[in-house]
Amino acid sequence: MALEIPHNALILVADGKKALLFRNTGRNGEIALREENRLSPEFSAQGPSGSRPEDQSPKETGEATFVKQIAQNLQAMKQQNGFEALVVVADPQTLGQLREAMHKTVESSVVKSLDKDLTNHTPEDIAAALR
Repeated sequence: MALEIPHNALILVADGKKALLFRNTGRNGEIALREENRLSPEFSAQGPSGSRPEDQSPKETGEATFVKQIAQNLQAMKQQNGFEALVVVADPQTLGQLREAMHKTVESSVVKSLDKDLTNHTPEDIAAALR
């Protein structure tokens, strides 16, 4: 049996270039996604900690910086009681970077994670992948 995604859970769908935030408006185990926000890289913000590793391209550095921004946004939302349950859907690389960057209070709210890139899919496709 699949894990039920709670009503009002926040669903993050991300890759290294784009992040979408949805709210589960479904009840009684149903998944119905309503888009709440779109995040895109803000390169004026602080980058990843330390200098860029020699084997990391500028593109990879930009993606790592964006993942850090996503984690900071989630932390700010959590501090404002923006969600109790969080579902994270991201390609494997972004998912790993998010797990490293997430604050413990955000990480403890994760009820499900899925290692797929669904950023260019419809809300219906995303909901189907979560079932």
